Amino acid sequence: METPTLLKPVGNASKRPLARNRILSARFTDTEFAALESFAWSKGTTIADWAREALLHNLGAQGSIAMEMHIFTELVGIQMLLMKTLEPLLRGDKMAQDQLNILFRQVQTTKAAQAQELLAKRSQNREK
Repeated sequence: METPTLLKPVGNASKRPLARNRILSARFTDTEFAALESFAWSKGTTIADWAREALLHNLGAQGSIAMEMHIFTELVGIQMLLMKTLEPLLRGDKMAQDQLNILFRQVQTTKAAQAQELLAKRSQNREK
């Protein structure tokens, strides 16, 4: 992918904005287009400018999406740990250190798969 460069300054101009010389197109139904256009207008912009900003925003959001997934995975790990330890502790049972270490390792190795499974189930429920 070629990285865009700034145009050379002319006269006293310090820097010009990058030239927008690439076009991306997509096809929509009349209903979809009308909804998108109405939404863009409600934001005080044209559909082309709104679409450009939305695409660029999503490009920049990739890092935050990864962080959100990491946080979600850690929360699932905490939930798994609580579910496996809280009941015995509430009954008054004690856990040996080696049992706890095994449990910690199990949670560490399975929390990511469990998080993915939960997200898959939720997306299936939304589609229904």
